[in-house]
Amino acid sequence: MISVVILGAGNVATHLFQAIQKTENTRVLQWYNRHIDAIKTYGQDVDITDNLYDIKEADLYILAISDDAIKSFSSSLPFENRLVVHTSGCVNIHDLDKKHKRGVFYPLQSFSKKAKMDFAHVPICIEALESEDYHFLKKLARSFGSPTKKVNSDQRKVLHLAAVYVNNFTNQLYRLAHEITESQSAEFDLLKPLILETAKKVQDISPYMAQTGPAKRGDKKTINNHLELLQSEHHKDVYNLLTKSIQITHGRKKL
Repeated sequence: MISVVILGAGNVATHLFQAIQKTENTRVLQWYNRHIDAIKTYGQDVDITDNLYDIKEADLYILAISDDAIKSFSSSLPFENRLVVHTSGCVNIHDLDKKHKRGVFYPLQSFSKKAKMDFAHVPICIEALESEDYHFLKKLARSFGSPTKKVNSDQRKVLHLAAVYVNNFTNQLYRLAHEITESQSAEFDLLKPLILETAKKVQDISPYMAQTGPAKRGDKKTINNHLELLQSEHHKDVYNLLTKSIQITHGRKKL
């Protein structure tokens, strides 16, 4: 039985707790957060604490905390020579204090506390300084059904950057599209099949090959009509920026 201590109470920590609790060969031995109220509702399911000096000995310590806190927090842990990992996409493995055995357990997915998550669709990017620790973390990820990939810190950073484009930026475009449809009382829900089809398409072909639309075609009349329809200067700026990016990519405009 693999024993785990989770440190932190954010979205990633909550989903990891739920995923680990469903496994047969792994259990969360303890859950720490500096503000105990954030994890009080789980007190009947797991031992909780807000005192670092009460942390129990376990096989693995998962730091699911803010990126800026990882370095100092790992230094403050009152033990050494135990396997400590963080879950960040952009923090170097060497930011963990060298008194620990160090690793990274990065779930490449967007997490919201209230949204259900199937870890069978959450790739776990793993990094470790020692081979045995890598295989241990791989075993843990597979225990709750996740695919795994061995990555180094540089690869993980660019994956995290790319994730901002495909998730955070894309979601912001959904929000702008919602504002645009609302401006004329059109139904945003009518766009949802298109959203799903766009995501589905890049499962089979490259984003370059999947690109369609007036910017790729060089359809200046449609582009100008769209810009006239947009009432917000912010919306126009985003439209122009992305149109130019598509035109550069597909040879319609030079850098």
